[in-house]
Amino acid sequence: MLALEFPGCDRLLAMIDAAVSGDCERRTTDCLRNGLSALIRSQEVRLPDCVFEPVADHYARRELYRCERAGYSVVAMTWGPGQGTPIHDHAGLWCVEGVWTGQLEITQYEVRERDGERFRFEAVGTTLAGVGSAGSLIPPHEYHAIRNPSDAAIAVSLHIYKQALTCCATFQPQDDGWHTRCARQLGLDEAA
Repeated sequence: MLALEFPGCDRLLAMIDAAVSGDCERRTTDCLRNGLSALIRSQEVRLPDCVFEPVADHYARRELYRCERAGYSVVAMTWGPGQGTPIHDHAGLWCVEGVWTGQLEITQYEVRERDGERFRFEAVGTTLAGVGSAGSLIPPHEYHAIRNPSDAAIAVSLHIYKQALTCCATFQPQDDGWHTRCARQLGLDEAA
């Protein structure tokens, strides 16, 4: 079990443990989304200082906790000004994401057509998420892109995954309106 100590960590983990104890993914993600939003707004949890330090050439992924018993993983992501992701999936795992500081622009996509490893997507909604907002992704509705729209401020988000997310698929745009699927291994940045 990987755990990084920080004020309010026990409260955060107790909320997650209670939410993942059921067998309904929709109910689990609803409980996590509501619980995470409430904890962020209450300011009862103080994330480690390291998660507020951006990395110059990519958004940072720092695992704060992994529960061997229940399987879930808690990852803080630090988004420097303008940093973001291409359209990607979560390899079939549910996820709950909450904005801790700053703002994130989140665009949801639906697959409209598929030809082998080529996909046509339609953007079905973009949200500018601020502090305390939380959302969830449940496959097959997992295609999205995230970016920090600020040109000066960092953003930090907390992600709770059904299990450790070590790989995903990204979708690279082609000139003909299609996107090509590319497998991507996900790394972690140091959390101290």
